[in-house]
Amino acid sequence: MRLTLFVAVFSIVMVSNPKLFAMQKDAPAEPKKAVAKYQYKSEGIEVPAATADEPKIATFGHESILAAKKYLDDGANFWVRERSCVACHSTGVYMVERPPLTPLLGKPSTEVLDEFVESVTDKIGPPEIRDGVKYWGVSIQSVWRSSGLAAWDKYVTGSLSEPTDKSLRHTLQCLADEGFIKTIDQVEIPYITTDFELTVQAARAIASAPGWLATVKDNDTLERFERMKKYLRQHVPISDYEHAVKLQLSVFMPELVSQEQREASIAMLWRQQLPDGGWSTRRMSELMRWHRKMDPKVVTMIQAEPDAANPESDPYMTAFAIVLLREADVPASDARIQKAIEWLKENQRVSGRWWMKSLFRDTYHYSTYISTAQALRALALCGEIPQGLASGL
Repeated sequence: MRLTLFVAVFSIVMVSNPKLFAMQKDAPAEPKKAVAKYQYKSEGIEVPAATADEPKIATFGHESILAAKKYLDDGANFWVRERSCVACHSTGVYMVERPPLTPLLGKPSTEVLDEFVESVTDKIGPPEIRDGVKYWGVSIQSVWRSSGLAAWDKYVTGSLSEPTDKSLRHTLQCLADEGFIKTIDQVEIPYITTDFELTVQAARAIASAPGWLATVKDNDTLERFERMKKYLRQHVPISDYEHAVKLQLSVFMPELVSQEQREASIAMLWRQQLPDGGWSTRRMSELMRWHRKMDPKVVTMIQAEPDAANPESDPYMTAFAIVLLREADVPASDARIQKAIEWLKENQRVSGRWWMKSLFRDTYHYSTYISTAQALRALALCGEIPQGLASGL
């Protein structure tokens, strides 16, 4: 079932559209809801809906890079103004992936930073018990808030802030007894697909915060961190996607991943590269292993994708693979990486973004936003964003 992979999980069309999910041939059809005209719309921001038929750019370069930057800024600022949560598919992505680009693209939006700082809290509340383990409803927002604040401290200011310290302690309070942070029940890929992936993002936050661990003295926080490390070290990946995430873990906590595991993950990525130079998210896991519980409607939708038998390259997995390989010290000059970079350059859209159909809902296609952030990281790590670009903003 590997070929019925993940990317389709995001291609789930709205559950509110019973026409697509009718289980009986004669079930009455209801009118299809209108497709959103805008992906992001707020005062001074009008980003048209993300669609597969948006034209591709004629030439990759200065203007298309700045267009991608503007798209990321607009999307994150929209979310701050019009929504009330730290979201893994928008502001979370922005605050984690955009700060490393500061030397090339200038300082990220302080409007988004202010929202993250304001959202820091001590409140965690009692846990629910789901699948026999503790789950806190605030956990995902806490992980992404901590990751974003830590990235800002590392790449923008260079020093640890009080909100980051407070947020990291809150995140560790969301740890289950088994050492992981439990994710939500529905499938949303990437970043929070499995408990392991979400916990790796929490570890990324801890590792990124400048000098934070050295400031921790209380035994409870230290014990929680040790419990998290034990889980991450011992976890056996259930899919090639989790092997990729394990490689990511090896970058910021190398002591938790053996050299043998690291080399196996790199070899897996090379095996998964397609002839056109890209990678496909849907090829990175068997369909039924993306999540502990797969909705039959989701499975049916994924299996009905036009390319279900032979999933095509997509920008998220292509960019993520490049980032992982570069951070694993594979040179940008490697011919296989160069071919992947060419794939990204050829598939940018005129709005600046990299289109990717959502594998969760066929509405706003936030995986397009995620893909754009990853693509810029990949291009930067391969020297494809000019050093002097920020000065010309």
